[in-house]
Amino acid sequence: MQQYVFDFAEGNTRDKELLGGKGANLAEMTRLGLPVPPGFTIATTACRHYLTTGREPDGLAQQVGAHLADLQERTGKRLGDPEDPLLVSVRSGAKFSMPGMMDTVLNVGLNDMSVVGLAARSGDERFAWDSYRRLVQMFGKTVLGIDDGRFDESLEACKKSRRVDSDVDLDAADLRGLVDEFKHIVYTETGRDFPQDPRQQLDLAIRAVFDSWNTERARLYRRQERIPDDLGTAVNVCTMVFGNLGPDSGTGVAFTRDPATGAQGVYGDYLPNAQGEDVVAGIRNTLSLAELERIDKASYDQLLDIMATLERHYLDLCDIEFTIERGKLWMLQTRVGKRTAAAAFRIAAQLASEGLIDDDEMLSRVRGEQLAQLMFPQFDPAAPREVVAGGMAASPGAAVGKAAFDSATAVAWARDGEDVILVRRETNPDDLGGMVAARGVLTSRGGKTSHAAVVARGMGRTCVTGVEALRVDPGRKEFTTPDGTRVKEGDVISIDGGTGEVFLGEVPVVPSAVVDALHEVTDDGVTEDGVRTTEDGDDVVSAVLRVMRQADRRRRLDVRANADTPDDAARARSLGACGIGLCRTEHMFLGPRRRIVERLILARDDDTRQAALDELRPLQRADFTDILAAMDGLPVTIRLLDPPLHEFLPDLTDLSVRVAVAEATGEPDAAAAELLSEVQRLHEQNPMLGMRGVRLGLVIPELFTLQVRAIAEAAAELRQQGREPRPEIMVPLVAAVQELEAVRDLAGETIAQVSKETGVELTIPVGTMIELPRSAMTAHQIAEAAEFFSFGTNDLTQTTWGFSRDDVEATFFPTYLESGVFGVSPFESIDTEGVGRLVSIAAWEGKETRPDLKVGICGEHGGDPASIHFFESILLDYVSCSPFRVPVARLEAARASVAGSGPDGSSGTGASAGPGGSAGATASRDA
Repeated sequence: MQQYVFDFAEGNTRDKELLGGKGANLAEMTRLGLPVPPGFTIATTACRHYLTTGREPDGLAQQVGAHLADLQERTGKRLGDPEDPLLVSVRSGAKFSMPGMMDTVLNVGLNDMSVVGLAARSGDERFAWDSYRRLVQMFGKTVLGIDDGRFDESLEACKKSRRVDSDVDLDAADLRGLVDEFKHIVYTETGRDFPQDPRQQLDLAIRAVFDSWNTERARLYRRQERIPDDLGTAVNVCTMVFGNLGPDSGTGVAFTRDPATGAQGVYGDYLPNAQGEDVVAGIRNTLSLAELERIDKASYDQLLDIMATLERHYLDLCDIEFTIERGKLWMLQTRVGKRTAAAAFRIAAQLASEGLIDDDEMLSRVRGEQLAQLMFPQFDPAAPREVVAGGMAASPGAAVGKAAFDSATAVAWARDGEDVILVRRETNPDDLGGMVAARGVLTSRGGKTSHAAVVARGMGRTCVTGVEALRVDPGRKEFTTPDGTRVKEGDVISIDGGTGEVFLGEVPVVPSAVVDALHEVTDDGVTEDGVRTTEDGDDVVSAVLRVMRQADRRRRLDVRANADTPDDAARARSLGACGIGLCRTEHMFLGPRRRIVERLILARDDDTRQAALDELRPLQRADFTDILAAMDGLPVTIRLLDPPLHEFLPDLTDLSVRVAVAEATGEPDAAAAELLSEVQRLHEQNPMLGMRGVRLGLVIPELFTLQVRAIAEAAAELRQQGREPRPEIMVPLVAAVQELEAVRDLAGETIAQVSKETGVELTIPVGTMIELPRSAMTAHQIAEAAEFFSFGTNDLTQTTWGFSRDDVEATFFPTYLESGVFGVSPFESIDTEGVGRLVSIAAWEGKETRPDLKVGICGEHGGDPASIHFFESILLDYVSCSPFRVPVARLEAARASVAGSGPDGSSGTGASAGPGGSAGATASRDA
């Protein structure tokens, strides 16, 4: 029989696929000899079987029973025993951390009889009834699906009637009454009594963990974090230890380094006389770990020793949950902690400086998305601002937006394009949608380890927690500041996640220091190897520069930029671009020049056509001269004109109305009528798939000749000035090699003519953009005429899937994402199995025909981290992306190279990928 249940002593940290992250780390701590309460883990394979079949796998119940019996023997207690009950917690734990996706169920095994035995054994009747009311509430919410608000209302009413602010001030009689109320809620909501059989409680809780994998918030979180849907979750059953046994007990969360800044030290929260959920929920404000040293120095010292042990073992920031039960410390969880972008870079650089990890491992500890976060603007320190309150700096960044007091409002406003700050007393897992939609999160309760803080850090959202001075009223949808100012829903506020400050109104922002530094590194003030000399190992900017130095050493892929103007080209170059992979020329013909192109297209005679060409050519030459000068010495791939023809013609409807009105008033406009006739002749029902790209150039060859001549003349002029222009001419929308051959021959003749006229020898490569399935499937033929391929994955995605991006993203895409047809939009990250396979086939077969063929990517996917890993796996030569994304692409190209390196350090990923690109697709999924 397949083994589904494993004792904590049976696994280790490498077993995350099987035991989930929580179970694997509990096993690892047990193996290290740390004080972990005994327990067992139900493997992810059981969950996957349940999700597929709708029932638990055969033998699971028996295996749970056997491990439960062993647990009872080791503890000397029996689950639900009326005299000395064994109680357990039931927690989910997937391979990847998904904080808050399912609430823990504590105190499983308590019932009307065992609560009396627990009271007698502990000598604390209040503790026993507090534990029982927690079980009924957690079980009712998490297992039975009852709205938690029902229980909260009863708890708040009880506290109000007793005139106390905290649940710790309720006595045993109060809690006994709450248990009766909670059980009544269970009965009225479900039609059945709260289960008294301890084994039934356990089995139902286990099933609830399985079911939690597909809750709406879990699916939303997986989409946000790009976690696969088919992993399933493990279930961890752990002997209860109690932090709510009085003032010498408590619970807490600790970090071996500050997860917000990366600073070394001891960080965390502690809550006396509480269970773990009290800390995470943020319903009571916590104490710092420094306070724990004062309260219980022995436990504090032991905790610090364990934290040092774990950091040395994991070689990373560790996130730790612990409980102290009457002076005895227990470890309930550890994991490599989620951190902000700033902390990620600082910690990676610190560990490398300390010699704990090498520079390649340092690259693997940071991500392109984190670098992008550091490149966003920050609040202007010189700008006037009105600070109204301060709290915990839980997740840094500068966030400005309208205050929204519930998740539904935040989601709705964000969908309408508004910037939103989600304001809550404390967040819970049901707020995930609002947190995803918001620019930042503000709570009046909780600390650095509350739900709001942990989830916001993981998603890169700005977050300020524990702002006690703000009185948040969700019912009235407002909060009140200490001076009595009322901030209502829709009012603009600003929050600083680096300082914990809250401001009224909009605070101006300034460019990121990281962006400034990245510009400077490529411009001046650097050493011979291109990095600053002042790397102190702790500053965020220095850490970023150190990482980027290693990235440029290790990446195989070149990184170019998509840039259409001299300013964009200069910006891209200063951010590390090694050329331009896509210079679009369409915008160069819009504005005042549009009328000239219109005359060219509609010309009836050679003289009119030539006059338009003569007017356009110097303008085009100036465009290319400036861009080539900005990228002097680096390749610039210029795409010949590729708009739908209708963009250069008068609007058909407007022109028809104009002619009709003229005729109706008895003053017909002959010129307008003639123009209408031409526009009708050239009108297309689907212009995106009509007269554009190479087709336009073949039907109106003067347009392409004009552009090629302007490129050649610009290159010749710069060469005469002693510069080194490196233009490359890209022919768009080619579907057949014959199309490319015709344009190539035309371009070759024009370049030769300019070379003869100027006396400058010009060698300008001519290649094509692969953006149609047919061009991908005939790449072996097209490579005979092309000197390079550049994949236009935006249009290749549209033509492969058969839909227009502009038309579908707001219509059925949300349904596709929700139903799992897409894990992520194929326009956001490359569809490796479809579009990616076409790219792989075309690149492979193109290089078989022409081994020196240069192959790159210039669609938006060129700046997407997951896509970059795929392009590395199929051994493309370069990616091209927007200037702002160039540093991100440089970093991810290096991470992809390191992840795929063979023993000799060369990139081995995808080396065995044949024309089908299967190795590349696999590498992308793994990435």
